[in-house]
Amino acid sequence: MTCWETAFMPVYPSLTHALAAALVDVLWFIEGSEDEQMDPDDAVKVLEGVAHLVSKLSSEQRSELIGLLGTMAEAESDPARREFLKEFPESFGLLDDAV
Repeated sequence: MTCWETAFMPVYPSLTHALAAALVDVLWFIEGSEDEQMDPDDAVKVLEGVAHLVSKLSSEQRSELIGLLGTMAEAESDPARREFLKEFPESFGLLDDAV
């Protein structure tokens, strides 16, 4: 790892936080992709797959993810991405059984 990689790599307090950030990055890309970048049917399959996956999380896991998303939203400087983060729990079905 070079010095510049260390300087620009985000430091996450946990693996869960790092994975949540990676998931958000992928979904943010998919949501913002034009039809020429990604087939719309494939995009829907990925988004629905994630919604299904998070629906299988325990209440504790959902609460943890919702908290991480809130922390990420507070730290986000891009207004559109901040809104995406704020809407994520509802959009992906995290609020149904969250405690």
